[in-house]
Amino acid sequence: MREHRLDIELTEKWGEGIVAVEAGESLALDVRLESVHEGILVSGTADAEYTGECGRCLTEISAPVEVEFQELFAYPGEEETDFEVQDDHVDLETLVRDAIVLSLPFQPVCRPDCPGLDPSTGELLTESTGADDAAPIDPRWSALRQITDQDGAAGSRAAEKEES
Repeated sequence: MREHRLDIELTEKWGEGIVAVEAGESLALDVRLESVHEGILVSGTADAEYTGECGRCLTEISAPVEVEFQELFAYPGEEETDFEVQDDHVDLETLVRDAIVLSLPFQPVCRPDCPGLDPSTGELLTESTGADDAAPIDPRWSALRQITDQDGAAGSRAAEKEES
């Protein structure tokens, strides 16, 4: 068994969505290699930082990403495997890249309660903005508003009759 701690600088961008781990970013690897009958069992953790933009308000964000991985690198033989030992070495790049890219958030946000952008003006919403504005009424439902207004007017007329 061998344990290694590696700090690697990425040479290419990992991820293609709203957020990604950029080229030049540092990747910290803690790896444990164990010899087993079938091959080499690799387990460990990888830490990096992703950057991108919030999916709601489009502000720049960055956050750490940590993944755990474990995979058996089989000795070359008759059976086809995804990962094989090649010349007494294991290539961890594909394993670690896939683990990190799959753990990146699909819809990242700058904070959990991010209100996003105003759909009509495109400006950043604040917590107080949405409460004062009434939602626009679909014109197909505008006839129902007249019914509500009539009931309110009819109710106030009935109250006036009782007073007199």
